[in-house]
Amino acid sequence: MKNSLLCIACMFFFISGAFAQNDSIQDPYKKDNEIKINAVFLLVGAFEASYERNLSETSSVGISMLIPFDEENFDTDLNYYVSPYYRIFFGKKYASGFFLEGFGMVSSYDDRNSFFTGNEFDPTLVTTEETFTNVALGFGLGGKWVIKNGFVFELTSGIGRNIINNSRDNQDFQFVGKFGFNLGYRF
Repeated sequence: MKNSLLCIACMFFFISGAFAQNDSIQDPYKKDNEIKINAVFLLVGAFEASYERNLSETSSVGISMLIPFDEENFDTDLNYYVSPYYRIFFGKKYASGFFLEGFGMVSSYDDRNSFFTGNEFDPTLVTTEETFTNVALGFGLGGKWVIKNGFVFELTSGIGRNIINNSRDNQDFQFVGKFGFNLGYRF
């Protein structure tokens, strides 16, 4: 009886040890979190960072935020944008390969108007500035490559349409675009 219990206990420890070995060996591609920076926008004077959460091997959700920091090179009235997205992957590896994306975008921009007042002998230049917010919906596509140590390379592009029209602004921002070469890390 004691020998049977001892054999059962030993088998239990060996089997649980074997399962523990299988649990500790994890596929390096099957990590769920990613942080990325858009290298293209860094070159032109804006900072865009993204966080992405892999839901399964074929889908993920994420959010990206862009903030311009160099007005000379990034010549736009954009103050920032925040863009949540959902992706469906068609690759063979976990959450990588070709993907389709649906995104939303909340953007803020300044509308500057300059005009002259007064008479022709004493003109005065007056500049007004208002800040507007737009909301857009769109779609995109791209490709994502993940290497074994967790580094991520991503090419992406997309187009969307603003669904809030500000009749007071003088600029015509009906469409928005997203593009970039993102570098990041999966953990």
